Amino acid sequence: MEEFLRFVIGTLVEFPESVVIKKTETSGRTVFYVAARPSDIPRIVGKGGHTIRALRTLLGASARKRNLSVSLELIEP
Repeated sequence: MEEFLRFVIGTLVEFPESVVIKKTETSGRTVFYVAARPSDIPRIVGKGGHTIRALRTLLGASARKRNLSVSLELIEP
């Protein structure tokens, strides 16, 4: 799932080399934290939050197939 996030977010942003994805796993739940340049944050969020919502939906669907619980958090500087 981390590779999927890295690929999709990398295609959305202007500076993919600046995107940092950290993963924490606690008690059956995985949280992905995404940090990017301030100028790239709107590209990840999308108009009205549609893009970040779609990413969360895709991650959730993939996680449910594996009986996992996943969330995606965006770290804004």
